[in-house]
Amino acid sequence: MNAPVPQIDFANPADAEAILAGVVARLRGGDVIPYLGPGVVELATPSVPMNPEALAAYFGTKVALPRRTRGNAWASAQHIESTRHRATVTALMADAFAIPVAPTALHRHLATMSLPLIVDSWYDGAMRSALAGRGDWGEIQGITRAGIGEDRWYRFYDAAGQEVDRAKAGTWTTILYKPHGSVAPAKNFLISDADYVEVLTEIDIQTPIPDEVKARRTGRSFLFLGCRFNDQLLRTYARQVSKRSTDTHYAVVEPDALSKNELRFLVSQGLTPLAIPLARAVEIVLAG
Repeated sequence: MNAPVPQIDFANPADAEAILAGVVARLRGGDVIPYLGPGVVELATPSVPMNPEALAAYFGTKVALPRRTRGNAWASAQHIESTRHRATVTALMADAFAIPVAPTALHRHLATMSLPLIVDSWYDGAMRSALAGRGDWGEIQGITRAGIGEDRWYRFYDAAGQEVDRAKAGTWTTILYKPHGSVAPAKNFLISDADYVEVLTEIDIQTPIPDEVKARRTGRSFLFLGCRFNDQLLRTYARQVSKRSTDTHYAVVEPDALSKNELRFLVSQGLTPLAIPLARAVEIVLAG
């Protein structure tokens, strides 16, 4: 028997905007962590795939995919990895994101704020580019363990894009955390089912989450911008990255677009949904 779909009483637009304005004030003070989804960049209509469905469609233009994998980026990547080679998957991902994505006004604004932590959950390099004018930050990226032959889950890069030791992370004013990897600076990608099987076996005990991320999320709320939770993998990462922080988090959503699973996720996680068009929410953040 299917679980009943929870009912959510969304705040009216004026109240939702007032709540967001308060969250933005806390963001500026460093008490809120922005968790950026691909929808943020998608507002600028870039020339790269900006959601899992578009990425799956891209794979389908390069490789003949079985019907069971079509529309699913993770399964499509796994088919390519299994029938060809991991290097083929990496090359296709690098090609998909070869055109640099320009930072949006939101990226540039966040880059001026000296935030302790920014989470960016897509593969483009827009947030890295926005931070480029500063030297007091660094990046932690999730990595595939396929063929690495070593026991680690992530890599550390300084502002210049050079790989550095994990000890450096504690000295950075701002950490950009890319849990799924990124095209820049080193083409690290978690994308295939096999990549995530390893992560998901450990993520509940937080092993794949960097210690510095765990430290910086403590006592802070998360603000989800441009995120969808319509895939179990996306829900798992949102849940685990924000775990053991505070109990109060916020998500800008479009109520009419939410799936039943997304509604259940919002309720189960205690996320405060803010029914504000993303473009308008960005305006409020920029004005804060």
